[in-house]
Amino acid sequence: MGKTAPAKIAETAVSGSAVKTLTKSTTSIRVSPNSYFIALFLAAFFSGFFIYLELDWLALSLMTVGLVFLPIFYWTDRIAFDGKRIARTGILPNVWSFLNASRMSLKLSDIEQVETQSLRALKRGGNVFYRYRTAIRGKDAHFAFASGGEDYRQMIARIFPSLSENVLDNRSIELRDYLSEPKETLMKAEFNHIPSAEVLENSIGDFDFKQKRNNYSLTADAVEKSEYLRRLANELRLSGYLLQALESFRRALLLTPQDGWLLFESARCLHSFAGSEKNRKLERKAIAMMQLSEKHADGDSTLLSRLGESYFQFGELERAKSVFQKAVGIAETSFRSARGLAEIALREGKIAHVIHHFSTANRVAETPALRRWTQGETEYFSRLNDDEEYMDLEISRINMLETLENSKRTTLKLALFGFPAILVGIIFDESLIANIGWAVSAVSLLIWAGLSASIKLFADRIPYDLIETED
Repeated sequence: MGKTAPAKIAETAVSGSAVKTLTKSTTSIRVSPNSYFIALFLAAFFSGFFIYLELDWLALSLMTVGLVFLPIFYWTDRIAFDGKRIARTGILPNVWSFLNASRMSLKLSDIEQVETQSLRALKRGGNVFYRYRTAIRGKDAHFAFASGGEDYRQMIARIFPSLSENVLDNRSIELRDYLSEPKETLMKAEFNHIPSAEVLENSIGDFDFKQKRNNYSLTADAVEKSEYLRRLANELRLSGYLLQALESFRRALLLTPQDGWLLFESARCLHSFAGSEKNRKLERKAIAMMQLSEKHADGDSTLLSRLGESYFQFGELERAKSVFQKAVGIAETSFRSARGLAEIALREGKIAHVIHHFSTANRVAETPALRRWTQGETEYFSRLNDDEEYMDLEISRINMLETLENSKRTTLKLALFGFPAILVGIIFDESLIANIGWAVSAVSLLIWAGLSASIKLFADRIPYDLIETED
């Protein structure tokens, strides 16, 4: 594969059911239900609390909200994409937007960042079933949705190919290029005689990227077969079939052992598997594999910048900095590398370097949205660097956020601690124990809810205009 591997893959990423999706006018996905589950839990708890206090009318009102209105609110709360803009529908979001004048829609051209997190939802043998959560940001608007079915794949297939690659993070690019229906992926693996995870489970130690064949034949057939296996491996990896993905990568590496992109993606797969197994030896092997990919990058600045992001993600900051600098040396217009160097400088507390690298990223950004975002970052860190009062306020805000987060965890533990006391008091008719349990849990949950609202309030940066106005 060569210098334009991601671009070629992106052209073929939308296939199967996704092609049908593109013919539809609107695609939508239901928002994550977490906040609604929390609201339902609070409604159920305080309904029980009011029944215990013999305030039946309050209990009935809360039960009505929890059992009737909350499901309706959740059912209508969706994120929709019509081909031009992303919008959030629903009763509660519209009410909230009206109250605080927040955005409810975002044009594709205004998207500044797309970040995808992968969470291990379930581990079964060598298979790890991931849940992906994608956040889209731009112009102070924020939209988040999670995987769980065909709706998620359709949203990815429609939105991601239309965005600049520099807007997407590493995981989002992989989803754009390789996300597929898991059953179809398994069928392809079976067709290509990739053994099951049970068969491969005891052979993971044999996975060796240091191919001993120096005189391999790089024929057109070998390249084509390697590219097919590489794509299959990535589809298996994103579906959570890590052992089968590693086997497919191993076979591809036998055909093209010096393909930098193939080595890079194999390393990311091996690192994911090592994390799921908590195997430090395999993690070190994955890092060594990335270094081999770096060696075979052949001046590909795109590959180097993606390597730098992975090093940064894995905590290899010095290696990440070296690779980013190498990518900038090859292509001075490497936006991802300039942004990566800014993030590393921020970790190191070098504000002047942060400003310099964000200024560079702003200069080479290819879209108005990226230029607007990098300009905002440059101005923010410049103000921090130039105005000690503003820096003190921002440090205080961040410290306050950390304190609130810690307090939130503590109050939740206290609330859970009160539940056994409630059960013991009710079962054994010990009113004193029950009263203590109800009091501890109710007060703790009220404080927890207040802290959650405060965290959202303090999450945003302090507007610099506010400081100027006070002066």
